[in-house]
Amino acid sequence: MQLVLASSSPRRQELLALLGLSFAVCPSEFHEHPTVGLSPIEQVRRFACEKATSVARARPQVLVLGSDTVIDLDGQLLGKPVDLADARAMLTRLAGRSHQVHTAVALCDPARQIESVEVATTEVRMKVDFQQVYERYLASEESLDKAGAYAIQGLGGDLVERITGDYTTVVGLPLKLVAQLLQSVGYPVLVDVEDLYRHKPYANWNRFAT
Repeated sequence: MQLVLASSSPRRQELLALLGLSFAVCPSEFHEHPTVGLSPIEQVRRFACEKATSVARARPQVLVLGSDTVIDLDGQLLGKPVDLADARAMLTRLAGRSHQVHTAVALCDPARQIESVEVATTEVRMKVDFQQVYERYLASEESLDKAGAYAIQGLGGDLVERITGDYTTVVGLPLKLVAQLLQSVGYPVLVDVEDLYRHKPYANWNRFAT
């Protein structure tokens, strides 16, 4: 059974590779447009499912993994900023507060009638200092293509005070959940996942041990 990752995200590709899996990459052509009335968790589940199924329709003989990540601030979804002004507005709202990061993982294999989706959630507490640390971060422009306008695995890690939950959920692919889902459909994961989490072999992971 071939595994296909329905994502062009380098971060998701790097994280999935940590599980020691052989996989192909086939980016989904699904465009994320939030649906009015859906909660952030409902929204992220839909996005992940749509990404997986859009690729599976074109490649029905493989196991497709799709994923999506959203920022949930008081029940409101924050997406990617459209420009630096929008990024500054998002970070101003997040500064000194806690929010939730939801990442959904979907598996789809029409030939074997596999279609499942699960969501992992991590709470993130941001630092208060907006004028100094945040402005330096905005100047880096790293925030422009990131949900919530920050990347915890990059320079954005300096904005985060602490997390409660799985670090890889915030980066964009919760590896424990991925391993569980793959094993549940008979796809072998040969890496010791608990050992992987002890060693934390990804950028900034050790900074946020929980």
